[in-house]
Amino acid sequence: MKIRTIISLISAVFITNFSFAQLSDLVKIDYTILPRGNSEIEYSRIRGLFNYPIQLKKEGSYLLLGLDYSNIKLVMDAHPSFNKEALSDFQLLDLNIGYTAALKNDWRLGVRLTPGFSSNLTADDLSLEDVIISGDVVFIKDKTKDKTIKKPWRLILGASYSGNRGYPFPLPFISYYRKFHSKWSYNIGIPKTNLQYHASSQHRFKLYAELDGFTANLQQGVTINNTLEAESINMSLVLGGLQYEYHISKHIQFYARGSYLLNNSVNLRAKNKDDILKLDSSNALYLRTGIRFKI
Repeated sequence: MKIRTIISLISAVFITNFSFAQLSDLVKIDYTILPRGNSEIEYSRIRGLFNYPIQLKKEGSYLLLGLDYSNIKLVMDAHPSFNKEALSDFQLLDLNIGYTAALKNDWRLGVRLTPGFSSNLTADDLSLEDVIISGDVVFIKDKTKDKTIKKPWRLILGASYSGNRGYPFPLPFISYYRKFHSKWSYNIGIPKTNLQYHASSQHRFKLYAELDGFTANLQQGVTINNTLEAESINMSLVLGGLQYEYHISKHIQFYARGSYLLNNSVNLRAKNKDDILKLDSSNALYLRTGIRFKI
């Protein structure tokens, strides 16, 4: 079967918009920045990912393997409570392992396991504290290609957990998509909701709300006020904004988005994951641009 067919099936299953990889993308590179504004912190992130699909012997079953790498930098003012140098640079690497198989009554199963590490890498070697595990289990019914339906739709139900998205606890995965007009479609669910205007075959605009963030280990710890020891950092975002997409070709897409941060929380955490110091994170603007290759 052609790679195009494989990806179309897999992308239907793994439609997710956390900070971590969209498995429908074969290659993606993007840059994100939260300008400092009136806050103490400026956040920037460079991210690149690669995915490769493999057809399995069982009919309708596929495996997807990929890598997702990010470099995150925090630029902040001098802080009287701790040494900021240990919080300036973070490396994140995930291995994506996805599996999908057809079920009865037009349903499809999707499973993803994502081991990796997220750390400031101030020590010589990685440790178990640097390791993160993420995973998703979803069930999908897709009627977007059914020619007998006037208003195509897709339903995805499942659960998702990530140790590295700023919300390190299980979340429901709910997504209901419908194209209700030749130029309009919407997607309602968790972790993202959007309304999309298809201006033409090349230009699209999308209003959206979603979750974002990251969690990383602090290898040698950060001493706060000479008493408390921070072992990790967690950044969680709730944002809403507008995204513009320019389809350079059928498979190559440029995108740019501007968002307003509805909620922004940056905390240093103890070994037991309790927050011990909240950093000033009153940033209001979130900007991202990138290019992706998808089939």
